[in-house]
Amino acid sequence: MGATIISPTFLSAYLLLLCLVCSLKEGYAMGRRATVAESHHLEHSHTIQVSSLLPSSICSLATKVLDKKSSLQVVHKHGPCSQLYHHDKANIPTHAEILLQDVARVKSIHSKLAKSLGSTKVDQTDAANIPAKDGSVVGSGNYVVTVGLGTPKKDLTLIFDTGSDITWTQCQPCVGTCYKQQDPVFAPSLSSTYSNISCSSTTCNSLASATGNTPGCSSSACVYGIQYGDSSFSVGIFAKEKLTLTSTDVFDDFLFGCGQNNQGLFGGAAGLIGLGRDKLSLPSQTASKYRKYFSYCLPSSSSSTGFLSFGYGGVSKFVNFTTLTTISQGTSFYGIDIVGISVGGKKLPISASVFTAGGSIIDSGTVITRLPPTAYTALSSEFRKLMSQYPKAQPLSILDTCYDFTKFSSVSVPMISIFFRGGVEVPIAAKGILYVNTISQVCLAFAGNNDDTDVGIFGNTQQKTLQVVYDGVGGKLGFATGGCS
Repeated sequence: MGATIISPTFLSAYLLLLCLVCSLKEGYAMGRRATVAESHHLEHSHTIQVSSLLPSSICSLATKVLDKKSSLQVVHKHGPCSQLYHHDKANIPTHAEILLQDVARVKSIHSKLAKSLGSTKVDQTDAANIPAKDGSVVGSGNYVVTVGLGTPKKDLTLIFDTGSDITWTQCQPCVGTCYKQQDPVFAPSLSSTYSNISCSSTTCNSLASATGNTPGCSSSACVYGIQYGDSSFSVGIFAKEKLTLTSTDVFDDFLFGCGQNNQGLFGGAAGLIGLGRDKLSLPSQTASKYRKYFSYCLPSSSSSTGFLSFGYGGVSKFVNFTTLTTISQGTSFYGIDIVGISVGGKKLPISASVFTAGGSIIDSGTVITRLPPTAYTALSSEFRKLMSQYPKAQPLSILDTCYDFTKFSSVSVPMISIFFRGGVEVPIAAKGILYVNTISQVCLAFAGNNDDTDVGIFGNTQQKTLQVVYDGVGGKLGFATGGCS
C-alpha cells in the first residue's frame, strides 16, 4: 500500500489551524501572566480613599481600651484631640516648617553621634552660654501626654521623647523668660512635696551625662541646663517632686528640671518627658516598678488618639522582638539593626553592609525615617515604578517623591516593610508610607541621609498605629501591628 499524500489545500488549512491554536495559547499565557502580575500588585498594595488622607478637625477617640492602670493617652500636639491645638491655633506650623524642624533635629542627632562632645558649665543667669553643640537633640517631637506633678497634683501636658533623658517643666518664678504654655506654669512654692537637689550631691553631678552640660550652682541648689539644636533651651533648678502618672502609679522623689528660663518651639506644651536610656530618664527612675518596660502607639492621624503605657500590662501577644543595640557617643539612644526593605512584596537588593555602615536608632521625635542614601535610592525608584500611573507633584522640602491625587477618589499604594535583625518584618501602615501636605502633594514619607555612614533613624511617621515595645532590662525592642487606630 502506497504512502498517503496530504493535499496542499488540507496542509495549508491545517497549518493555519495550528498557528491559531498557538496564538490563542500564547495570548492566554500572556493574559494569565498579566493577571498574576496584577493580582500580585493588588495583593501587595494598600487601597486608600483619597478623602481619608487629610486629618479631620474633629477628634475621634481610640476605640481600644488598654489596661488603664498604667496607661496615658497620647495625642498629636497640633491636632484637635490636644488642648494645645485649641489654645494656639494661629501658631500651628505648616508642613514645610515641620519638615525644616525635622532637618534640624536630624542634624543635631548626627552631630551628637559623629563626635565626642565636651560638656559646658551652666550659668543660671545666662542660658545663651550653653552651646548648641551640647549634644541634646533639637525639636522635641509631635506627641504629648498629661501627667500630674506636686502635692496637690497639678496636671501638665508634656512632649514625650525617646531621644531625650531629662524630664523638665516650666516653673514659677520665671527668672529669665518663659514661653507661652497652655497649662498654668508649675509653682513649686505651692507644693508640699517639692525639694531642691544640692549642688554638692552626686545626683547633681549625674546631670552631665543626661544633658551634655556640667551642672551649675545657685545658693547651694543644683542648676541644670539643656539646649536643643534649634536654640530652644531650658535652664533652672534640678529638683525632686511627686510624679503622678495615673491614680495608682505615683512616684515620690522623682528627679526633674524646674525650668526658670525657657525658650523654644514646644508648641504650648509645659515641658518634656525624657524616655531615653540614661539613669535620669523616666524609665530608669521608675525601673523598680516597671523594669524599664514601656510601650506606645502613635495614632494614624492628628485627629485620633494613641497611648503610652508603662510595665507589662496591655502589651499585644503578637509582638515580634529585635535586639536593642548601643550607638557609641549616643548611649541614651535606642539603637536598632535594620537589615532590609521590601516594596510591593519585593525585597530590595540592598547589601547588608549599607545598613551597618552608620547603624540606626528608633526615635519618637524625628518625623521622617532617614535611610542610608543607597537604600533610599533603591526604595524610591521601586516605589516610583509601582506608582507610575499617578501624576507627579513638586517635592516638599526633603521629600522628593510626590504625587497629585486630585483626579482620583482612591489610590493603590505599594506596601512597604522594614526588616530588623532576628527575622523581624515590620509592615508600615498605609498612613505611615505617605506624608500629606495637600491632596495635590502627597509624598513618600522617607528621606535619604547625606552619607551611608550617617546614623539611620526610624521616625514617628513610620511608627504610626504600631505598638512599639521597649524592654530596657531585656535589651529588646518589639513591634505589633494594629496597636491603635
